[in-house]
Amino acid sequence: MTEHAHTHAVPESGKRLAIVILLNFTITAAEIIGGLISGSLSLLSDALHNFSDGIAVIIAWIAIRLSLRPRSEKHTFGLKRAQVLAAVINAGALIAISIYLFVEAWQRFIEPQAIGGVVMTAVATIGLVANVIGTWLLHRGSKQNMNLKAAYLHLFSDAISSIGVILGGLAITFWNVYWIDPVLTVLIGLYVLKESLMIVWRSLHMFMLAAPDSLSLSEVREAVLGVTGVESIHHIHLWEVAENDIHFEAHIEVPDQPLHDAESIRHAIEKTLHDRFEITHVTLQVEPVGGECSTAALP
Repeated sequence: MTEHAHTHAVPESGKRLAIVILLNFTITAAEIIGGLISGSLSLLSDALHNFSDGIAVIIAWIAIRLSLRPRSEKHTFGLKRAQVLAAVINAGALIAISIYLFVEAWQRFIEPQAIGGVVMTAVATIGLVANVIGTWLLHRGSKQNMNLKAAYLHLFSDAISSIGVILGGLAITFWNVYWIDPVLTVLIGLYVLKESLMIVWRSLHMFMLAAPDSLSLSEVREAVLGVTGVESIHHIHLWEVAENDIHFEAHIEVPDQPLHDAESIRHAIEKTLHDRFEITHVTLQVEPVGGECSTAALP
């Protein structure tokens, strides 16, 4: 997709995100009211989940807008990592919510309360319908944009959560199984906690300039050495500036030759790295075989 096409795709995604945000906050309000009326903690936990996802979608949208800003003399990479920062903020909020849900669920285990299963089921069903609409709205955009995909997966997990609450409501209505409410709360909390920790771990890796998990540095090295004319490679660095924006830099040694020939080797390396590993930015320092590296003392 060209930059021009991508720019035009953003307003369309923005309209869909706006609808999803409205749906999320509507669901949240309905589930909070329903949870308070029915006394269902799992419904309230699902409401918190929906609320956090609404905030997550807002942050994701802001991050997308920031990441599209052009580079400047101050921010030479642009603001591409705004999306990574947004992921950390969202994950941190979800972790806090998960801990809160665990505490509340424990209180319900100690002091069980009667729960209105009919209200719980009805409200959760409304939430399920809204979440299905939201996932449908974001499904197409999620194929081209990882940030939208994350929002899509958030809503998809909400839909699964709503199904769990519905089943719990039915169990309470027909069999008076009240303990299932805190159990569902813990299960929802565990799922949210797991997903959040994975996001934090991935984001920290990116902030620490770690090589992408999907790439093997040894395979990348061998691919470069496989290019005709490359004798050796050292001072290799591989990292992600942002999602799907992988950078690579290295020093390569080539036989002493005219600059034009060395340039063709550089182009061949760039093409190989892009085609095989989807590396988007390559910086190479070309050195003659046996020559002295100007940064030999560096790691």
